[in-house]
Amino acid sequence: MKKKRIAAAPTVARRARHRRGRPPAWSEGGTSATPEPVGRTIRRLKRELAKALQRIEELTASAERDFLLGIVNRRGFSRELDRSIAYIKRYHATGALILLDVDRLKPINDAFGHAAGDQVLKAVAASLVSQVRSSDVVGRLGGDEFGVLLWNLDEVDAHGKAIALERAIDALSFSFGDTTVHAGASAGIAILDIWMDAQSAFEAADRAMYVRKAQRRLQSEISASERAAQSSPRSSRT
Repeated sequence: MKKKRIAAAPTVARRARHRRGRPPAWSEGGTSATPEPVGRTIRRLKRELAKALQRIEELTASAERDFLLGIVNRRGFSRELDRSIAYIKRYHATGALILLDVDRLKPINDAFGHAAGDQVLKAVAASLVSQVRSSDVVGRLGGDEFGVLLWNLDEVDAHGKAIALERAIDALSFSFGDTTVHAGASAGIAILDIWMDAQSAFEAADRAMYVRKAQRRLQSEISASERAAQSSPRSSRT
């Protein structure tokens, strides 16, 4: 009497073929085909990864911008300065850092409110952007302090540009109710070269800015004294 074949024998035979290195029964030509559900999963994960990377870029960009003024903040400006200094050191290019401190912003805030101060800051930022090239960088470093990063100019040109920026801001006027006020700015310069780093550049420009601020204050006091002397009764009799 013949014995019946064991039903599990084909399974055992397939396992034996696998152990000998043979391709599984569902593959053709020795190449295994990726099941369709796995392929869809891979494509979905790739799309999700691309969206996540795009979101990271958007969050990084937003973290480096001043929402009120639409220009880079101190973090974004510092990153651009680091990149510029690295480029200058590598290619022996030239550049300049200009720091500007807006004059009389606190009295404007105190007298007319912070909305008035924001109006002044927006006008100052727009004026600075309009005075530089698209390759240059304008940033708000905090409060009433701005930074301008300029490419491919020497020290003489940098000083000329700083004076032009001061004059552009000095020319701005603002009307709050029946009162018209002016805001000025004092600029300090640091020339970027292959020996300069970001911290040293900020410190040098900051020192120059406060020296310039003292000069402008003294000039304003002298001008006010001269106007007062010219309008005094004694000067009118002489």
